Amino acid sequence: MKKIIILLAIAAGIAAAVSCTSAQAQKPVPWSVINTESLKSAILNETVKYNVYLPSGFDPSSSETYPVIYLLHGLTDTYDAWATKGHMKEVVDELIASGECRRVVIIMPNAGHPDCRKVLNGYFNMPGRAYEDFFFQEFLPYVEEKYNIAGDKEHRAIMGLSMGGGGSTVYSQRHPDMFSSCYSMSGWLDEPVPDESEPHDMLYKERLSVHGHSAIAFLENADDATLEQLRSVKWFFDCGDDDFLLDVNMRMHMLMREKGVKSEFRVRDGWHCWEYWHQALRLSLPFASRSFAK
Repeated sequence: MKKIIILLAIAAGIAAAVSCTSAQAQKPVPWSVINTESLKSAILNETVKYNVYLPSGFDPSSSETYPVIYLLHGLTDTYDAWATKGHMKEVVDELIASGECRRVVIIMPNAGHPDCRKVLNGYFNMPGRAYEDFFFQEFLPYVEEKYNIAGDKEHRAIMGLSMGGGGSTVYSQRHPDMFSSCYSMSGWLDEPVPDESEPHDMLYKERLSVHGHSAIAFLENADDATLEQLRSVKWFFDCGDDDFLLDVNMRMHMLMREKGVKSEFRVRDGWHCWEYWHQALRLSLPFASRSFAK
């Protein structure tokens, strides 16, 4: 009898602890946090990790909704690069405190692997990996419900660096009804057809995918109806004066002007590196915030 009483007491204690933990999870976030989460994807047949920035005071049990920014990483990086290499939390906290950025939820998805020659990377659909389908059909609906996100074009922005800059641009071109703004940092916007004599490794497949999803080609071939849709997105291209992708970014901006699609373009001192992209956050986050509906 005594053993039964002890077991019941232990069970009650465990239940109380679980209840307490659950209650704590529903409390507002006292200060901003970056959490690492994951979801199981049926489309990719794998568990996909991501980071999420939650602003101070974020309350999952509240009816308050938040605008969202999707912040994409580059080739050879993963979902944690913006937090560990880009130190984005400090910049976001500062800009929110100064009023230059609204209180936002920032989602940092994973589309990469450090060994891009052996593991398939990228934001686009390619044989054996339908990442774009995953992003729009599974990932985006999941996170927007989970984190009280407003879930409309007027409160959704996308931005990224290098491969992520190209991904942000192409996503906004192909889904202009979903994003209020797009900010491309050192964007990988186009790629020549890879030479057939090169090793057909994973990097080769990624380059072929970028060529097949060229932001330049999309704009060159856009009809009047598509161009009108593109004009509903606010565009910003930012690239360093020593960046090897400067020419394609300049070409993109000039083509936007030629097609009558307004975009902002900045060439700053710098090259393809984290110092440049860390500073780019100080331009991109206020830009996205200004583009959200009031």
